[in-house]
Amino acid sequence: MGAHLEQDAYVALQRASAALLEELTQLLKPHRLSATQYNVLRILRGARPELLSCGEIASRLIAKDPDLTRLLDRLAGLGWIERSRGQADRRVVRAGITAEGVGLLKSLDGEIAALHRRQFAGLSEKKTAMLARLLDELGSARR
Repeated sequence: MGAHLEQDAYVALQRASAALLEELTQLLKPHRLSATQYNVLRILRGARPELLSCGEIASRLIAKDPDLTRLLDRLAGLGWIERSRGQADRRVVRAGITAEGVGLLKSLDGEIAALHRRQFAGLSEKKTAMLARLLDELGSARR
């Protein structure tokens, strides 16, 4: 495999990622959410009813955020998450999604699913599944 082939694949992946993310960003904008904030809310909804520490949230994020504490402050200020201090170690702050946060995600679920259907409409179901497997394989090789 020639070196330019990997470079071409990398550039194509970056272009596709940027285009897909921009569409998500535009969908979330009227809801006062960034893509990272949306991802945090999804992580917390998936963990519910368990509360997660900042470190646990950070380890599950798609795009790393250097200021996760401020991001959580904003989500808490909007009433979409709640935080509490750990029982065993008061220094550890754990976060969970509120009913309002779950409601927000529920209101977005249909729009997000429709967006993804539009984004991948040019690929067959088989090709979409293959793409997901290949990208998972590529990502797993980096861990």
